[in-house]
Amino acid sequence: MSEIHNIKLEILRSGPAHNQLLSPLTPYLVLCGAAGPSTVHLPFEQRQLLSRLERLRYYTGGMPVPPTQREAELRELGEAIGRMFGQVLPFLGELSSARAKKGRFVHLRLSLSAFELALLPFETAIAPDGFPGSGSPLFLQSKIPITLTREIRRGRPLPVEWNRPPRILFISAAPAGLASVPVKGHLIALRRAIDPWVKIRDTEEERLEAVKKILTVLPDATLDQIRQTSMDTEYSHVHILAHGAPYDRAGDRRYGLALCSGKNPGEADVIDGEALGIALTGNRASASAARRRPTVLSLATCDSGNVHSVLTPGGSIAHELHAAGIPWVFASQFPLWMRSSNIFTEVLYKRLLMGADPRRVLHELRQRLRTACPDTHDWASIVAYATVPWDFEKQVDDFRDQQTRERIEILFARLDDLLDTGKIEDPDGKRVSGEIDHLSGLIRRELQSWREEPAAQSCPTELADRLGLSAASEKRIGIVYEQTSGKKAESLEAYEKSCDFYGKAVKNAASNPWLITQYLSMLAVAKRLQGGGISGLAERYGHWWNVAKQISRWQLSAAAGKDRAWALGTLVELEMLGVVYGGENFNAEKAGEKIGRYCREMLDICGPQGFPVQSTVRQFDRYAHVWRQDEWDGLAKTALTALGTRP
Repeated sequence: MSEIHNIKLEILRSGPAHNQLLSPLTPYLVLCGAAGPSTVHLPFEQRQLLSRLERLRYYTGGMPVPPTQREAELRELGEAIGRMFGQVLPFLGELSSARAKKGRFVHLRLSLSAFELALLPFETAIAPDGFPGSGSPLFLQSKIPITLTREIRRGRPLPVEWNRPPRILFISAAPAGLASVPVKGHLIALRRAIDPWVKIRDTEEERLEAVKKILTVLPDATLDQIRQTSMDTEYSHVHILAHGAPYDRAGDRRYGLALCSGKNPGEADVIDGEALGIALTGNRASASAARRRPTVLSLATCDSGNVHSVLTPGGSIAHELHAAGIPWVFASQFPLWMRSSNIFTEVLYKRLLMGADPRRVLHELRQRLRTACPDTHDWASIVAYATVPWDFEKQVDDFRDQQTRERIEILFARLDDLLDTGKIEDPDGKRVSGEIDHLSGLIRRELQSWREEPAAQSCPTELADRLGLSAASEKRIGIVYEQTSGKKAESLEAYEKSCDFYGKAVKNAASNPWLITQYLSMLAVAKRLQGGGISGLAERYGHWWNVAKQISRWQLSAAAGKDRAWALGTLVELEMLGVVYGGENFNAEKAGEKIGRYCREMLDICGPQGFPVQSTVRQFDRYAHVWRQDEWDGLAKTALTALGTRP
């Protein structure tokens, strides 16, 4: 995946943010990179721009705008905004730098303080001469992919916690007197997006409880219901499907959100972004710790990014929600067609939950809308207000890794369920066997894609971690196959793949004793299944056993708490593997004493329910039951007894 090159444009003027009309006479200062400020003038009068924007609403004065007129207006506005970007020479220099690096993706961060600037549909910009894709929409071209986000100038950075377990709140409202909204389409899109992280069950009814842990649906929502629901549960993502509606504030017309009235659900209650922001982010006065705010909020709502008036303080709904502290807000600055809103929801949530970078998702979304809805300009309607901290790429990478691991665990949970319930012994064994093959294939494809990511290929430590997880997964697949009748060959193949992955992981992280231990373990397990016994391994791999023991002892001498418990767990397994790799001088009685002592210390450190203890119990339970071998059977049972588990 190509690197993302960030370019920040700050557009400033003197005076307050509100009560300033657009005029070609107004000078704006534009800051870009380390270069000095550039001065630009916008070729728009306020009244003229509002009139032109009205024609992009598809209807004006109750009459439809002819497509040719609308398309011409879109083109002329885009060319004018493109020329404005062309006046900022440092911006062109930054793009030239990005062009020199093949495959570079550009993120243009537009920092605005003046409300009248938020009126401009920057997303429609046509690339001027000298820019990538000259003459075509700047944020659709693929020569150098560029995505645009807006942000509010702040005194201090807005905290962003991207890597958190997804919990989605879906809010919908369609008060009487307004057209219905496509609730079913959006719900299906969200349900499909979360499906890889929903436990697999035989019926949809059985999966419902798992779905509810990720997705909460709030239909016919009122503002008070949103406030109460947000108080009761922390949500990482909020998706709102409702109509945009005009309202007057101090004689000034703005666009708000049409929710259901708390007094009369059949009536509309048009609220502004400030009230919605308070409902979504407010804290209980008695709360001991502040609640985390949503990280992402999406508005499938017409005019949710439309400022319309600049005379009084306050911006669009999206602007106000971003100002309230929500880091990423996706909205629409024009009316949004229903088909486009469905695509918007589908692409946004499917890609975000898979761990894609939201900046890339935004570019993909524009291209998808341009091709799927060619008779609209919804691709230009989408706006995103975003905060991007210095470590954002790492946060996104960490979230993608976590989501990948969680998807794999969901698949393994199904395999475990098939084993635990005895379904592999059912009369319909062929169907279950086929499901095991299918799940194993899905796990392997997930892991292969994960291993092949550039982030892993360029970092030996990261690659070792992913190879280690691949090896552990093949080991678990091998265990499932070994307990499934007629699958001995598949089990041996999985164990051999596990050996191969552990071996490659050790090459990338040779000082990791746990990886060495697991490599030695799987070598012995695979040879056991081959039917040739485990003799002969000491001569070839005994030195690795000695190296792993020595490194583990060094780690133990400097470790404390859970780190010490993990080091002890590795030593317990190495002592048991001494029956395979210790050679003639190995003393099983002394090894048993050490195993007992190490296990008791693990219990003292983290208790019987501690994760290091439970992980060690699971591993030795495999040695005692699934991988049973006379040579290590006694020591495996010694470990289980010392850990408080009946062998």
